[in-house]
Amino acid sequence: MNVSRAMMTTAATAAIAVASAWPAIAQEGELNLYSSRHYDTDEQLYSDFTEQTGITINRIEGDADELMARMEAEGANSPADVFITVDTSRLHRASEAGLLQSVESEVLEERIPAQYQGEDNEWFGFSLRSRIIFYDKNDVENPPQTYAALADDAYEGMICIRSSTNTYNQTLLASIIENQGEEAAREWAQGVVENMARDPQGGDTDQLRGIVSGECDIAVSNTYYFARAIAEQVDGVSDGIDQIGWVFPNQDTTGAHMNLSGGGVAVNAPNRENAVAFLEYLASDSAQQYFAAGNNEYPAVADVETTEAVDQLGEFTADDVDLAAVAEHLATAQQIFNEVGWE
Repeated sequence: MNVSRAMMTTAATAAIAVASAWPAIAQEGELNLYSSRHYDTDEQLYSDFTEQTGITINRIEGDADELMARMEAEGANSPADVFITVDTSRLHRASEAGLLQSVESEVLEERIPAQYQGEDNEWFGFSLRSRIIFYDKNDVENPPQTYAALADDAYEGMICIRSSTNTYNQTLLASIIENQGEEAAREWAQGVVENMARDPQGGDTDQLRGIVSGECDIAVSNTYYFARAIAEQVDGVSDGIDQIGWVFPNQDTTGAHMNLSGGGVAVNAPNRENAVAFLEYLASDSAQQYFAAGNNEYPAVADVETTEAVDQLGEFTADDVDLAAVAEHLATAQQIFNEVGWE
């Protein structure tokens, strides 16, 4: 998959600058990490890895699309060893663009569930989030219990949700295509459009704010945005958090939709062994706690503790659909969004 020409131009300039600082040759005891994560707990991740292995981590942080464009521009001379980002769609795009390589690792195979691994093991999920339904407990007596119910006439004019360009919504619709087929996905998307309280706008936190402000009665958001408002002060959400109820959808059928943060080894990694070692480290119990806690997510490895804020959301059944298979429907999902007028 190609990125925009503007990004390529910017990335090419950046690649020239980085080339002098990081020659694309193996450096013993080093790891060059391209990451779109920016959480305080990641510092503990990196320092612990260095302490355990003696491998120093050199970081380049930025927007996922910009980092992918940079890697493409750098080509075979790229110093990138590991690429980390959020959402299945971005990992799939990196794989499709030829930016990642297959990894054989008994540790990763054993620790990371198969449904959270990319095709040919080009990427692995290390933390999870669920995209669920939130509602105003004061106004909604019978909140929707399934994703399909969001399209019911009973919820006309009540729903706040992000735009169709949002990767989280794209992956959700792609999962509906995988589980139920294109026609059901199209009917669902059309029904949600008809039930929107307003035109799509803002991020997931803004959908939750819409409930508190009274602009909408129902919202769709990833769990970690709500958990964050439990754990710390989030303007427009935390002060009204007792007003918000939540539903993990599809508990009697497929389970709640899951998405992930994850990463893979860069296709031209000059420090490949170090890169694989880092991914294996991310699958360890201690790293899983840091990785997931940084954004109030669920660890990908079973039986690793979650944060107190995440614990408050309660237990639920997760959809165990293969996210690599879901990613194959992303283009179709965007086409459906366009057809039904989901802005």
